[in-house]
Amino acid sequence: MAAATTAGVPTPVLASEHHALTRGCASLDRSERGKLVLSGAGAVEFLNGQVTNELADLRSGEGRYAAFLTHKGKMLGDVRILAVGADPARAADHARGASSTRGPGGLLLDTERVALQPLFDMIRRFKVGYQVELHKRTLELGLISLLGPRAASLAGATQLARDEHANGSLEVDGVHTLAVRTEHGVDLICDAADTERLHAALRGRGATEVSVAAAECLRVERGRPRYGVDMDDTTIPQEAGLNARAVSFTKGCYVGQETVARLHYKGKPNRHLRGLRLSAPACTGDQLQLAGRPVGRLGSVALSPALGPIALALVRREAEPGAVLDVGEDGVTARVSELPFAGGTPQRR
Repeated sequence: MAAATTAGVPTPVLASEHHALTRGCASLDRSERGKLVLSGAGAVEFLNGQVTNELADLRSGEGRYAAFLTHKGKMLGDVRILAVGADPARAADHARGASSTRGPGGLLLDTERVALQPLFDMIRRFKVGYQVELHKRTLELGLISLLGPRAASLAGATQLARDEHANGSLEVDGVHTLAVRTEHGVDLICDAADTERLHAALRGRGATEVSVAAAECLRVERGRPRYGVDMDDTTIPQEAGLNARAVSFTKGCYVGQETVARLHYKGKPNRHLRGLRLSAPACTGDQLQLAGRPVGRLGSVALSPALGPIALALVRREAEPGAVLDVGEDGVTARVSELPFAGGTPQRR
């Protein structure tokens, strides 16, 4: 479903989709995301030594967001780690089983597709000596995101704990799913063969299918960076504003910890993730300059019905909120903003 724009003005389709995302319930098929399962008695112990967040106290039905790093503290990717009662590729069996409070039966790892191979390689390389099995599930599992204030009620998932990443089995019109609480709604994970049937059932309940562009607009408005667009293997988590969500400073050792801790306690990052209010649409990768000096490049860009052209970018710390930057070579400017974006009238040329 396309969400085109004309001369930098959101079309009625995009405006309608944005309304569903912010006022109702929108659906989007995100089955292309990378998915792995770790099983075995040593799964939590092993992964806890590889990622930035604390997993030792993880219980079935809970989850964590984390990054996995190089030894120099640079990101190889980010990952949602879900403690599930069973391998969700066996969704029917999982739906019939009760959740345990003693610990997860498996870990479902959900990541950007661009970070899937680095995550797989890291696990395969370092799991030697641990009682851990690694399973590929990208093609075996579908994922439908429900976004908006009506998402949980439409899915029938109102009993799911409100904590982000809380998860549990849920049957939707005969389709067995794993329901996962997200910041803006609920994700439903099912057998790949059931994905279209699940999506049709959700549309039948009143979900509005939206474009990737509309969902990305919501993400940019709320200041959530995306690995592969706003972050890459040169990024330290603190630069992207991930410390509060993805990093524990009380857990034991993990790969890259020394750099992350030193920057947190003793240093100042050279770059910060900022919002940009653009004078006109621009492109990901366009160079940003402050008084003729390069300070970064555009990351995610969106055309918001509420805010006009906006973007995310990692910019040098001298590009403080309120500063006006030159974008590319076409006379576009950008005013630096704190995140998330505040409402208001979009900047004009």
